[in-house]
Amino acid sequence: MSSSRLPLRDPRTVARDIPGVLDILFPRLSGGMVQSLNKGLRRIEGISPVPEAMIEQSQLQKAMLFELASVRAELILREDGAPSWEECLALAVARQRRHFDAKIPTTLSTLDMAVAERACANLVNMLHELERHDRNSSVEIAPRIPGLGWIAPGNGDFSLGVHLIEVKHTNRNFVSGDFRQVLMYWLLKYAASVETNETVWSEVILLNPRRNCWLKVNFDFLLKSASANLNRVELSELLRSVVGQDADRR
Repeated sequence: MSSSRLPLRDPRTVARDIPGVLDILFPRLSGGMVQSLNKGLRRIEGISPVPEAMIEQSQLQKAMLFELASVRAELILREDGAPSWEECLALAVARQRRHFDAKIPTTLSTLDMAVAERACANLVNMLHELERHDRNSSVEIAPRIPGLGWIAPGNGDFSLGVHLIEVKHTNRNFVSGDFRQVLMYWLLKYAASVETNETVWSEVILLNPRRNCWLKVNFDFLLKSASANLNRVELSELLRSVVGQDADRR
């Protein structure tokens, strides 16, 4: 079957549900490498993690709970100082339905809103702190990720100048799947930049507002370490061969 007849998959889904594609490109992205990267975890002074006891008391699916927090943070960053919880829930539900088999809540409890508010405030404050150290740029919400072959265009979480920012509300350190996702985003951006001359991110920042921890990694270092020592051009061509080199970018 030609790649043009394959169903389109967004980049997030490819990275999460079809890891074999990334395993071809990044065979060295192992547990040992990820553990080494996590040694660079940092925390931002003045921000407290969301208490796990509060999180466990919420009856919402954790994915929905923290999607709610992310949506609220985005609305606040778009200068909506007090978005309604009804609006936040509607947007969170729409997003979850695209990517997950979501259990849709009909109402939010006071506790649900309190947890989401804490995670939202942490995310907003972390992004503002990153902005403070990069005075020449401002946070972009949902930066576009180009498509290629049967991989459809999508959107990342945030970007800040040369930094791609991915948010993970988990109770653990970052894992190989998180790095697969941002590497996929970078490669798709780079493949498009060859024709458009767009600027490509040079670093990735992984943020975890739930735990107040973050990690910054140089993409060239990550690409070389995770691949079989291939350069960015070679990796881009390998990606094209995997997803259909001759397919039209959508």
